[in-house]
Amino acid sequence: MQQEVYKDVVRNIRAALGALELDKSLSLYQDSLTICEALENPVFRIAVFGPFNYGKSTLLNALLGQRTLPIDLIPTTGAAIHVRYGEELSAKITLNDGQVMSDRGTTILKQYAILDQDRRMRNDVAVVEVFCPHSFLKIGVEFLDLPGTNDREEQDNLVRNQLLTADLVVQVLDARKLMTLGERENLRDWLLDRGIETVVFAVNFMNLMEPEDQKEVSSRMRFVAESFRSNLPPGISNLYRVDALPALRARLKGDAAAAQVTGLPMFESALQSIVAFHQEKTANWLPRLEAIAAQICDSLAAKLQGVTTDLALAEEKQSNKIQLQQKAEKLIKQGFEGSVSDLQSKLYLPNLLKRYELEAIAALQKGQFRTWETQSFQPAMVKSQQEITTWVNKACEFFNHPHPGTLTLKFPDPPSVTVPPTPPTPKSPKHPPTILKETPLDWLLESPVGNTVARSAYYILNRISEPTLSTPATPVNPPDLQTLYKKAVEDYLKRFSEMAFLTLQDYENIALSVIRFQPPDSSSEMITKRHQIQLLQNILDGLNQDLQSLKGT
Repeated sequence: MQQEVYKDVVRNIRAALGALELDKSLSLYQDSLTICEALENPVFRIAVFGPFNYGKSTLLNALLGQRTLPIDLIPTTGAAIHVRYGEELSAKITLNDGQVMSDRGTTILKQYAILDQDRRMRNDVAVVEVFCPHSFLKIGVEFLDLPGTNDREEQDNLVRNQLLTADLVVQVLDARKLMTLGERENLRDWLLDRGIETVVFAVNFMNLMEPEDQKEVSSRMRFVAESFRSNLPPGISNLYRVDALPALRARLKGDAAAAQVTGLPMFESALQSIVAFHQEKTANWLPRLEAIAAQICDSLAAKLQGVTTDLALAEEKQSNKIQLQQKAEKLIKQGFEGSVSDLQSKLYLPNLLKRYELEAIAALQKGQFRTWETQSFQPAMVKSQQEITTWVNKACEFFNHPHPGTLTLKFPDPPSVTVPPTPPTPKSPKHPPTILKETPLDWLLESPVGNTVARSAYYILNRISEPTLSTPATPVNPPDLQTLYKKAVEDYLKRFSEMAFLTLQDYENIALSVIRFQPPDSSSEMITKRHQIQLLQNILDGLNQDLQSLKGT
């Protein structure tokens, strides 16, 4: 049950690292990754750390009963050495490029696992492993020999990270300078503040002090032990005196009595009891899991808040944009419809006739209709078309719609008038004059009275002697040219009006489809943020739930 919960915790921590997108150089990222890797490893890891030349490797060699790790070398350990069970003593080096080198014995460690002449660690080594046939290791225990602290930052960072992977931490102290300020700071910053509470102190070099000084140190040791409450099994102390080098010499000689004086057997027994008690990792790992998880949860909550704020701003921005576009739609549509209405009014036939008939007739009579059409009539219509198209352009630009094209009115062929020929005017018939011969009565007729009588008689006689003529028909006048020109112009304007109305109606239907605001879907950025919020919330809830489950086990 506990292992399943640990798997869930590891999964959620790894998911959190991915969701938080932390800088990989940050301590939180390194600590989280380290603790995940440790939880996925079922071994019980005992890490030994302390400043340089405190006898850490010597202490481990004494516990293992042989010279497994390099000692008496200056410079000293420059890598984290994992000591695991093996059928024979051997070492394996894995480089960063994946290259692996193995060798019987541990001579190879002198090349890859100690500091160089400048007291620097090699930067091409990924893992250093030593395999040793010891019964304590065979039950699933692993020792971790760490580089000395308080020398270089890169060594300190390595130690700090590796301490998180340990089920039990052994801090080696020097009896001659017991619990320095730096060691107290490391105890607080590297262990306590990170939830690492399974700590045992091993005090070395007591054998190098005078008896009186040893009593004073023993008193101070009790103070150290009481001031730090380790998470250990009942009856197990957190402070032991171990003279590492005499203990190693006694073990190499097989001198059990000498080894007993060094304090090694008591320390070794305590380690075995702690390992037996902590077969499950809950007691060891819960405090540090809580410490790491608390930081991760804080980071998740902070990022969740940040993403939520960003989403709210994006939604507000989109809402404001929608309101602006809705207002723009209303204004553009009003402008468009106004321009259409204005053109419709101009295309109304009575208005066309009222505005253009007289000047069109005059141009037609002068044979200048085409000039009038292209220079006066068409420009007036084109101006109205452009006003309509301007509103459509604004809509396409503002709403990002494809342009439907411009409004183009077609004009009919120019009118023509055929003037019929004028018929000839009919003439009156001519009669030959009547010639009267002179008679003896002429003298009488030459008198005024006679003249009058003669004329009257002449008229009467003429009327009687001439045959009766029929009244000629009134001639047909030619058509009125003004009427012909008027009819031609009216026909032209009528045809233009009808065609233009149809064209305008079709264009209006098309244009209205682009003068329409379509509320946009959520942007890809907003969708991503919503998914991110959901992911962060799920990880945060899952991590809290897993920690509650661990506390209940």
